[in-house]
Amino acid sequence: MKIAVVGATGLVGQKMLKVLEERNFPVSDLIPVASEKSVGKKVVFKAKEYTIVGLSTAVDMKPAIAIFSAGGQISLDWAHRFARNGTFVIDNSSAWRMDPNIPLVVPEINPDVIGKTDRIIANPNCSTIQLLVALAPLHKAFGIKRVVVSTYQSVTGTGVKAVQQLESEEQSLTNDSADAYPHPIHHNCLPHCDSFLDNGYTKEEMKLLNETRKILRDESIQLTATAVRVPVIGGHSESVNIELKNEFELAEVKALLAEAPGLTILDKPEDNLYPMPLNAHEKDEVFVGRIRKDNSCMNALNIWIVSDNLRKGAATNAVQIAEYLFIKKIVS
Repeated sequence: MKIAVVGATGLVGQKMLKVLEERNFPVSDLIPVASEKSVGKKVVFKAKEYTIVGLSTAVDMKPAIAIFSAGGQISLDWAHRFARNGTFVIDNSSAWRMDPNIPLVVPEINPDVIGKTDRIIANPNCSTIQLLVALAPLHKAFGIKRVVVSTYQSVTGTGVKAVQQLESEEQSLTNDSADAYPHPIHHNCLPHCDSFLDNGYTKEEMKLLNETRKILRDESIQLTATAVRVPVIGGHSESVNIELKNEFELAEVKALLAEAPGLTILDKPEDNLYPMPLNAHEKDEVFVGRIRKDNSCMNALNIWIVSDNLRKGAATNAVQIAEYLFIKKIVS
């Protein structure tokens, strides 16, 4: 299968190449795509070198699937051009997520929304993906009334400049490039992920609400979020309080989560066992722990969720969508 990776030189694009290789996706011909300054350079995939091409060239090569991770504007400008040429586009930006005509997919939860005529499929926000892998089985069993989530997000979610800023600050070096954040990130936490909106929330915080409702297909779910950037490399963490519509037993919740696809429970606090970014780094699972009843509210519980935002939160989820297209013979 001819596969294009748009944004192949970026953090997520590089991770996509790695995940495609690790999961042995049936790539017969790789088309790495990047900006004009990278055209002609080489990337290595399965011990073979491939030459980076530009977007126009990639469209003409008619890949079966194009996985986009090059920013929202590139997706808006180019996704339909690929789609008109018969390519299935899996887009990792926020460009198409809330379009009512575009499927927004977490393969463990709602792959059934993908139809054979859907040429553009949106990959959800990284924080949303890990949150919903844990919430979906609870919503199905008990119904979710309200969610309060605080995120602790890795600098890798911002991109390579953020990683460079953290590393420079750690080493007390002067960072000559433009800083990714308006304040130091080393020894600091910034309650500021994405840009602020008129309602006082950031775009990242509103994505959690809007994408949750779309993926779980329930506009009644109430969700409020505070998204925080922390000086961490390995993955995103989330402290989540969930108010359910129906009564539950904690043992029942743990059993449901233990059986949920893509989820691993690490929940033995007496042995200091709970999810951390160090556990999640370079892993595809979503990890859940600190599972306990909320003693201040009826039918509520607290959980702690951790996942590698570059893998399950971006690259792996996109590749899983591609696998679904292949397995269901939607694409060949």
